[in-house]
Amino acid sequence: MQKVRFNPNDSWDFQYGLHFSETSSYGRYDRHNRLSNDLPRYAEWDYGPQKWVMNNLSITHLNETVLYDQMTIRLAYQAFEESRIDRSLNSDMRSTRTETVAAYSSNIDLSKSLALNNTLYYGFEYVLNDVISTGTDKNISSRISTPGPTRYPNSAWHSIAFYMNDDHKFSDAFIVQVGLRYNQFILNADFDNTFYPFPFTEAKIADDALTGSLGAVYRPVKNLVFSLNFGTAFRSPNVDDMGKVFDSEPGSVVVPNPDLGAEYAYNIDLGIAKVFNEALKIDVTGYYTILNNALVRRDFQLNGSSTIIYDGQVSQVQAIQNAARAKVYGIQAGLNIKLPSNFDFSSDLNYQVGEEELDDGSTSASRHAAPIFGTTRLSYNAKSLVMQLYANYQGERKFEDLALEEQNKDEIYAKDENGNNYSPAWYTLNFKTMYQFNDDYTLSAGIENLTDQRYRPYSSGISGPARNFFVSLKANI
Repeated sequence: MQKVRFNPNDSWDFQYGLHFSETSSYGRYDRHNRLSNDLPRYAEWDYGPQKWVMNNLSITHLNETVLYDQMTIRLAYQAFEESRIDRSLNSDMRSTRTETVAAYSSNIDLSKSLALNNTLYYGFEYVLNDVISTGTDKNISSRISTPGPTRYPNSAWHSIAFYMNDDHKFSDAFIVQVGLRYNQFILNADFDNTFYPFPFTEAKIADDALTGSLGAVYRPVKNLVFSLNFGTAFRSPNVDDMGKVFDSEPGSVVVPNPDLGAEYAYNIDLGIAKVFNEALKIDVTGYYTILNNALVRRDFQLNGSSTIIYDGQVSQVQAIQNAARAKVYGIQAGLNIKLPSNFDFSSDLNYQVGEEELDDGSTSASRHAAPIFGTTRLSYNAKSLVMQLYANYQGERKFEDLALEEQNKDEIYAKDENGNNYSPAWYTLNFKTMYQFNDDYTLSAGIENLTDQRYRPYSSGISGPARNFFVSLKANI
C-alpha cells in the first residue's frame, strides 16, 4: 500500500493511492463437508490465490464559484482475479474456473451553500466492470489440459448515474434532507454454448431507475431526538445474478437467466434517542422494507427440462429470478450506561423478520434475514488504560423457520432432535485491552472466545474461530 498527497496551495488537494493484496490458496470448508454415499463428495475444492490491485486518484478544489464551493473528482482502476479448483473423489479430472475483472470508476461530487441554512450536494458517477471468465479441465494422471466450461459469460456492466441531495436547516431543532438519483444501467453478456445447452448466445439488459429519499431530524430539547426517513432504492442485476453456473446445494445447479430485471425497495424507518441525566442513553429504531421483483433463487427449466447432468450428477435446474414480492422489517435498540469509577455498560440488539412470496403464492422465510443478534460490553476507561469485556451472541433459527432453500443444506447446519437442519443459538465471551505508554507507543492485546465455544454464524458455511489471542504494538515515529 502506498499513499501520496500533494497540496500546492489552500485551494487544491491531490491524493493518490496504490493498493495490492494477494491471498494464498485455501480450501472451501463447507464443500469439504459435503457427502455422497457416505463418502466425501470432493477430493479437492479450493479457491486459488485472490488478487486485487487498485489505483485511485482524488482531486479536491475549494473555491466559491457559481457551481460549487467544493468539487472532488475521483478516478479509480481496480483489477481482480480469483479462481475455483475442484475434483470429485476418485476422479482424475480437476476443474479450474478463473475470473478476472477490470473495474473502472469515475465520480464528480460537488457541494454548494445556497444560504446560511441550506447546502446542495450533487454529482455524477460512471462505473464499468469488464468480466472475463475461463475454464480448464486437467487430467491429473495424463497431465493433459483441455478447455472447460466457464462460471460466467464474458460481459461488460455499465452504470451511469446523476444525483442531487439538499440539506435544509429550518431551525436548530429541525433539519430536513431530500435526495434524488437517476441511474442508467447496461449489461452485455456473451454465452458459450459448447458445454451447456443454453437456448441463447447473448443477453442484454438496459434499464433505468429514479429513486429518492426524504428524511427529517427533530430535536425538541437537547437530550431528545426523533428521526424519520422514507426512501426508495434499486439493485440492477449483475453478471453474477444473471449469468453464473454453480452447484448451490447437493443435487441442484444454478443456470443463467437472461430475463432478469432490477429489484426495487421501498423503506421507512423511525428512530428515537433519549439521554437521561447524562448517564443513561436509550435509542430505538424500527424499520419496514418492501422489495418488488426481489432477486431470489427458484426452480427453473433449461430447454424445457427441469434437470440436467452437472459434474456427473443429475441436478435440479435453478436460476436467480424476480420473485413477486418480499418484505423485511425489524427493530434495533441500544443502551448505554455510565457507571461509577470510569466504567461503562452498553448493549446493542437487532431483531428482524424477512418473508418472500413463492411461485404458488405462499410465503417463505427469507434467507437474508438473520436471527436476533447483538453485542453487550462492559468497559473501563482510565487515562492510559482501556479494558473491555464483551459478548457477541445470536439466537436460534429452527428448521421450520429456515428459508425453504436452506432446509436441505446439510453441510452448513446442525441437526436438531428430529434430525432436521437448524441454526443453534450461540455466544462468545471476549476481552481486549489497550495501554498507551506515551504519545508514541500503544500496546493492544486480547482474548476472543474465552469459553472456547464451537459456533457458526447463521447461514455461514464456516464455523467461528476457537479461543484465540492477539497482541499488537503501535509506534508513531
